[in-house]
Amino acid sequence: MRGNTVELRVDGYGTIDMECQRDEHRVHLIVYHLVWCPKRRKAVLVGDVARDCRALIEAKCVEKGWAIQELAIQLDHVHLFVRAWPTTSAADILKEVKGVTSRELRLKHPQLRRLPRSGPAATSPARLATSRKPRSAATSKRKRGSNT
Repeated sequence: MRGNTVELRVDGYGTIDMECQRDEHRVHLIVYHLVWCPKRRKAVLVGDVARDCRALIEAKCVEKGWAIQELAIQLDHVHLFVRAWPTTSAADILKEVKGVTSRELRLKHPQLRRLPRSGPAATSPARLATSRKPRSAATSKRKRGSNT
């Protein structure tokens, strides 16, 4: 941690430098790594569907005041690194984002309506949410046992 700046190393995604957020009573830096996939991991997130999915996720995050650090839409799953306030849980973010993308994508792209679904979402109930404690570069080197 350098002043208010934290270097967050994300495996496979590089390094993100971020400022801590402050409010009346807290200093915090909460970044969730959220991963979810379409029902039965079908490879449907291509072309216009992927573009619309990206736009919907970005719009929902702006609406809710969450900052997207990284968004990667693969053929059969989505990775979202999102920065949130302490009052927002990973489950709340997933519920909002999965809900809007499922509904809007099914309305706009008729081929997605043929996919099997369970309940209101066209996504698998399986998901991954992680939160990492940021470490400074010096701390990372000490943890790895490096003297350089």
